[in-house]
Amino acid sequence: MTSRFSLIAFGMIAAFASAGAMAQAATTTDIPGHPRVSEVNQRLDNQQNRIQAGVADGQLNAKQAARDEKQDSNIAARESRDEAEHGGHLTKQEDKNLNKSLNHDSKRIHKQRTN
Repeated sequence: MTSRFSLIAFGMIAAFASAGAMAQAATTTDIPGHPRVSEVNQRLDNQQNRIQAGVADGQLNAKQAARDEKQDSNIAARESRDEAEHGGHLTKQEDKNLNKSLNHDSKRIHKQRTN
């Protein structure tokens, strides 16, 4: 009976892991390389690296990192919605709005890391 539950648990973990990998792959392959999309994605990657570096060197605590990652996740979701509306592209106004949010996050991350 215990091995049956172990097998079921392993199957569920494998299913969740593969679903996460597929979702991540879908978000990177559905982008046709539009310059505004690439710019926003690069900025999100850079900020994620800065957050991880801040946690690693002790400049950010877990609560700060979670808040910053949640905000970046919200921006990425907005980007995905905007792309879906325009066939994988961002309009100039959408790009401007996303970059404004990214600038705000970047300043907050910098301030947290220098305090």
